[in-house]
Amino acid sequence: MEDQSIVSALLLGLVEGLTEFIPVSSTAHVLLAGHFLGFRSPGNTFAVLIQLGAILAILSVYAQKLVGIAVTLPSSARSRHFVLSILVAFLPAAVIGALAHGFIKSVLFETPALMCTVLILGGLVLLWIDRQALTPRYTDVMQYSLPLAFKIGLCQCVAMIPGVSRSGATIVGALLLGADKRSAAEFSFFLAMPTMVGAFTLDLYKNRNALNFDDTALIAIGFVAAFISALLVVKSLLNYVSKRGYAFFAWWRIAVGGLGLAALALGF
Repeated sequence: MEDQSIVSALLLGLVEGLTEFIPVSSTAHVLLAGHFLGFRSPGNTFAVLIQLGAILAILSVYAQKLVGIAVTLPSSARSRHFVLSILVAFLPAAVIGALAHGFIKSVLFETPALMCTVLILGGLVLLWIDRQALTPRYTDVMQYSLPLAFKIGLCQCVAMIPGVSRSGATIVGALLLGADKRSAAEFSFFLAMPTMVGAFTLDLYKNRNALNFDDTALIAIGFVAAFISALLVVKSLLNYVSKRGYAFFAWWRIAVGGLGLAALALGF
């Protein structure tokens, strides 16, 4: 295992953790960074498997709330409704992800120009949504209706195109459907748990015979880096978006997408 690969895995893990829960598309950032660093993994598994590190960050931050929900599940209709809403929102991605896994990994993950273009388009969407005078009807993530949760889950499926952003798709969808900024971001956090665990499990199963010791070691390095950097983001994002919105992330997407297209045009 080369030192250059170790450094690349560390950098990509940091990128994953810093971008997973903000609406800029962590997958596109990791894949584009890997492309320009010359970093490759069998079946592009690295970009998917290190996401579990970010999920552990969410679990640690929300551990008390999750334990409370689990403990009250048998006796609390509110807790049961919340868990069911997350499962309902997860269902579309579970079905479409399983059916389209091969196409996503072999085509979409291998098209840097598409990722850059989608980053720019997504940035324009965020700028538009940030300027809308939307009137929230849902402010408590525990009380999202099942139809609302399912519609947000459908929005999440668009993020199978790298560059869209899973958090961006679910947050924008929730905002347009009547959620406020804080609860939309929080629902996106909770929905990430089954979604990313499911993606991790499917990808690991599909590529179980392609990974060697060095691949596993690099994934472990990226995993730890993603966990640490994601902790920083999760603890601060809710307060930030509640007060300032998404304009900064929109311009970031546009800048990264534009620079990526320029670099590709120059042959990098």
